[in-house]
Amino acid sequence: MKTQLCQELGIEVPIFAFTRSPKVVIEVSRAGGLGVLGAIGYTSDEFAEQIELVHKELNGLPFGVDVVMPAGFVGAESGGMASAAEYHQMLPEEHRSFLNRLLEEHGVPPLPEGSTAADAMQGWTDQVSKKQVDIALKYPIKLIANALGPPPKDVIDLAHQHGVKVAALTGKVKHAKKQVEAGVDIIIAQGTEAGGHTGEVSSFVLTPAVVEAIAPAPVLLAGGVGSGEQVAAALAMGAQGCWLGSLWLTTAEALESAPVKKRLLDAGYDDTLRSKAVSGKPARQLKTKWTDAWEDPKNPNPLPMPLQFMLIAEAQSRIHRHVEATGDTTLLMQPVGQIVGRMNEVKPVAEVMRELKQGMRDARDRLNALG
Repeated sequence: MKTQLCQELGIEVPIFAFTRSPKVVIEVSRAGGLGVLGAIGYTSDEFAEQIELVHKELNGLPFGVDVVMPAGFVGAESGGMASAAEYHQMLPEEHRSFLNRLLEEHGVPPLPEGSTAADAMQGWTDQVSKKQVDIALKYPIKLIANALGPPPKDVIDLAHQHGVKVAALTGKVKHAKKQVEAGVDIIIAQGTEAGGHTGEVSSFVLTPAVVEAIAPAPVLLAGGVGSGEQVAAALAMGAQGCWLGSLWLTTAEALESAPVKKRLLDAGYDDTLRSKAVSGKPARQLKTKWTDAWEDPKNPNPLPMPLQFMLIAEAQSRIHRHVEATGDTTLLMQPVGQIVGRMNEVKPVAEVMRELKQGMRDARDRLNALG
C-alpha cells in the first residue's frame, strides 16, 4: 500500500506520525513511515538540539517537522502579535482570580521560589516559528506542516526553494481549497475525532469531500486512526496516507510521564471533548476537572487565542510539577483524540508500527477475498 505520496517522500508506508518526542520520530521513520517532529513548546535552541539528534540517528532516512503559526488571534488585524507584556495587560482580573481559586481548591502549590513558568509565547508566534523553520531547513527534511492553517506565503516559498513539501491541517473543505490556492502541497483533513485543534466534521465525512474538492493535490486523513485497518479505509476513500498523533502518547518512547500515560490508558472513547480551555480555540482534549471548570457556565469563558494560553501558562507549569510530584492528574491538560479508548497498553513504537502494517495487510486480504 505504497501511495504516490510515499514514493515522492521516500517512505515505505503511508503513516505520518506527529509527535514532540524525537525518539518516536526516529522509530517511525526507521519502520518506514514519516516521523514528524513537533516544534511547539521547544525554545529555538532546544528545537535545534532535538532535530540534530533526529538527523544523526536517522542517517538519511526521511522525516519532517510541525510548527504552529496561527492564522487567527487577538491582534491579527494589526498585522501581528503584540508583546507578552501587552497581552498580560489584556488579561481580565476576573479570569486571574478564578484561575487562582481553581488551583487552590485542588491543592496545586505555587512554583518553587526562583523557578519560572514556561514562556507562554513559546511556539505560538510567527517570529518563534519562523526561527524554527529556519533551523529545520538546515537539515534534509521532507515536510513542514502547520497545525493552524496555511503558513505565511514567505514560509511556503522558502520551503519550496529548499525542495520541501508544505502541509496544513484543516477541518473544512473551503479552507482546504484556500490552502491549496496559497501554495500548500498536502492537505491534512482533520476530523473532529482528532486530538488538539479540530473542527466539527468527522474524518469519514470530511476526507472524501476534501479529496474530491482539491484533486489531484494529495490528502492525509487525521482523526480517529489507531489501526492499520483504519489506514486502509482512509486509502479507500482517496487519501494518500494518515496523520497520527494521539496513538504515540502511550508508547514507550513518548515524552509523557508515567502518571499521564496511566490517565490516558484508563480513558475510554467518550472521555474527551472539544474545549477552548487551553488555547482559546476549540481543541479536543481529555475530560478532567480542568475542562469541567472552564465549561461550567457559572465560571468565566475561556479567552481568545493567545490570551487564554498567556493566562494559564504559569498554572500549566504548576499543574505539571504537581502531577510529577504526586501523580494527581485531576487538573491535567492533555490534548488527545477519541482513539484514546484504544490506547490500553504501553508499547514500543516499533511494535505499534508492526501492528499498523499487519492491519493494513489484513484489510487488503479481506477485501480481496470478497471478489
